[in-house]
Amino acid sequence: MTFGFASSSTASLSPPAASANRVLEPAEWAAAGIPLLRNPREVVAGLHARHHPKPATAIVAVLDPEERLRASASFAARPAPADGWMLRNVLLSQLRRVIPHDLRRRTPIRTAVLLYCREGDGRWTEEDGAWMWGLRDACTLHGLRCGAYITLTAEGWRVLGEGRGGRRPNARSVPEPLALSTAPPPRVGGASSEVLRATAR
Repeated sequence: MTFGFASSSTASLSPPAASANRVLEPAEWAAAGIPLLRNPREVVAGLHARHHPKPATAIVAVLDPEERLRASASFAARPAPADGWMLRNVLLSQLRRVIPHDLRRRTPIRTAVLLYCREGDGRWTEEDGAWMWGLRDACTLHGLRCGAYITLTAEGWRVLGEGRGGRRPNARSVPEPLALSTAPPPRVGGASSEVLRATAR
């Protein structure tokens, strides 16, 4: 079980010439036309049950058009500057590990969402903006639709840019049992990332 923002699918992974951080503000994210999840709590609860995230854990997941989980990967987010370019590379590496790209399709049919478990409350931070920038860019480079960005804190979960959220699951709650499904099990990646460790040094 394992579960953008670029002008070209061949964009370089080398450091950009500019030193400015890549961050999306909430208004920019809301204006980007990110598709709404039909049942965000179900998606959050499913990822929470599979990966048991603790603060400073990110989970990137790929959903099919029916919003069924097809692949996911969780990894530890080491302290680092809020730079969307760096986080884009980490997310792209995780996506490449768990699911083939869809670059040959004229229109993306699968959607990537990102759940980030962290300290603090659910309000937007500059770090969230960097994750948003990274997710959008990674989706473009992997041929996916860019989906929701969700924070998971002690207060609960929140879909940023939409205003939807709930108290459970949260960063301290016990994961609920996974429901049985007749669909093929998703591929699920490990709980850590050597790429992230290297880029955060």
